[in-house]
Amino acid sequence: MKKLSISIVAMTMILLMGSCTGSRKVTYFQNIDEISLAASKGLYDARIMPKDQLLITVSGVSDPKAVSHFNLTMSNAMSTSGNISGAGGSMIGYLVDNDGTINFPRIGRVHVGGLTMRECEKLLQDKVKMDLSESENPIVTCRLQSFRVVVIGEIGTKVVPVTTEQMSIVECIAQCGDLGIYGKRDNILLIRQDATGQKHHVRLNINDANIFNSPYYYLQQNDIIYVEPNRIKQKNAVLGQSTSMWFSFIGIITSMATLLVSILRD
Repeated sequence: MKKLSISIVAMTMILLMGSCTGSRKVTYFQNIDEISLAASKGLYDARIMPKDQLLITVSGVSDPKAVSHFNLTMSNAMSTSGNISGAGGSMIGYLVDNDGTINFPRIGRVHVGGLTMRECEKLLQDKVKMDLSESENPIVTCRLQSFRVVVIGEIGTKVVPVTTEQMSIVECIAQCGDLGIYGKRDNILLIRQDATGQKHHVRLNINDANIFNSPYYYLQQNDIIYVEPNRIKQKNAVLGQSTSMWFSFIGIITSMATLLVSILRD
């Protein structure tokens, strides 16, 4: 009886220890009360990259018609003088070339790569003003249409659109419905491409609250997030494959044995 009691106590302690270990693996931001978040101060602005799609509009304060030729629409047509002219229609975007430039009406090639949306607006506003009367003060707005993030692995498979030009790794996970119980929270793979086309990767740990201080906390357009399966999921996958293989093998042997018995009986 005494041995049985000792065994029960030991098993209970093992289960409790396993429960604590499991909790540490799935709890986010575990040390947030112990660290400083001072390094996370600052607002994020997306910067224009090659192959981005930009929606740019120019508005005139005193004379809207004076700036109409700066707006690229579906109904615009190329005039005989080589200038773009039109009278409304659906706005179309500007595709940023590999060298970071766009071809803007009446102005020509403009380098916008590496700029924020506000910096791009200021640059184009200054260039547009040179083509207008001194009394006209145009308003330029620039929006990034192609911001998206790809997520795969133990979080599902999804392309997440970003409409606010800002998304953190935490918001991205929330958009996908959170990580599954089998997803590794301490080894999330982020793959990123820079303006030259070079790919880089980094490992992120969202169990650690220092993720808020990470330069990779905010995602960039076309980032890829991969959540690896944990050991339990990997072992289950191997066990499932092995079980299927053994069942198939036993099925084949049983069929052969049945066929052999039938032949011998005949």
